[in-house]
Amino acid sequence: MTTRKLNNGLDMPTLGLGVWQSENGKETIDAIHWALEAGYRHIDTARIYENEEAVGKALQSASVDRDKVWLTTKIWNDDIEAGRNTEALDESLGRLQADYVDLVLLHWPVAGSEQAWNELERAVEAGKVRSIGLSNFMEDNIEKILRAGSIVPAVNQIEYHPYLAQQDAITASDAHDIAVTAWSPLMQGNFLKEPVFGEIGERYDKTAAQVVLRWCLQNDVIVIPKSTNRGRIRENGNLFDFELSEEDMQQIDALERGKRFGADPHDYGF
Repeated sequence: MTTRKLNNGLDMPTLGLGVWQSENGKETIDAIHWALEAGYRHIDTARIYENEEAVGKALQSASVDRDKVWLTTKIWNDDIEAGRNTEALDESLGRLQADYVDLVLLHWPVAGSEQAWNELERAVEAGKVRSIGLSNFMEDNIEKILRAGSIVPAVNQIEYHPYLAQQDAITASDAHDIAVTAWSPLMQGNFLKEPVFGEIGERYDKTAAQVVLRWCLQNDVIVIPKSTNRGRIRENGNLFDFELSEEDMQQIDALERGKRFGADPHDYGF
């Protein structure tokens, strides 16, 4: 397992388990326990996923101590727009049964994000959160946050995969040493339709999914693949005993087509 040194000095594990669309009960609890058994030390949830309670129960009952697990959650749009970011964070902490989280993200760049950022800065001072960051913020959105606050975002979580490398957002994040995390790195399952991943994987005795995730890591992008299947969780975590060649990296780079499987940060309706 590797970590990324954030701009606030903290080390964030480069592999995490995403729990988007995992049900708020045994499914999520089992997935987290299996991930921790497989060596994961990073869990990514959000209020809008409606499973923070299960995440909290999983970490409370895990064989790994809470302070060894990086926990991320997010403030949802309606809370940002209503200016109730502090309340939303406190509610998340309650559902997670946690005194603090390692990272809180503003989920989308909705109206009120600058005020929300200032509230998150105060949450850092209060010890409720160790790092604060952004999700789905593009270059113009990032600049507004930088002007509004005194803490530089530690992380920007964006849709990122071989069909959507988002170089503008990457460049804007890199300019301020903001680490990038990929959501939907496996293209919401659509990587299976692209034969090149399997062809490359055969050369390393790796699966197509492992090739895609390794490509992300070698591009210095943190990954949080979602799965509730024990075998796939283990497979997705087995990324640190091989390295793609420059030729293979370039072959995957060439697949870029600006294809989104999720919402567009410049045009979304929620």
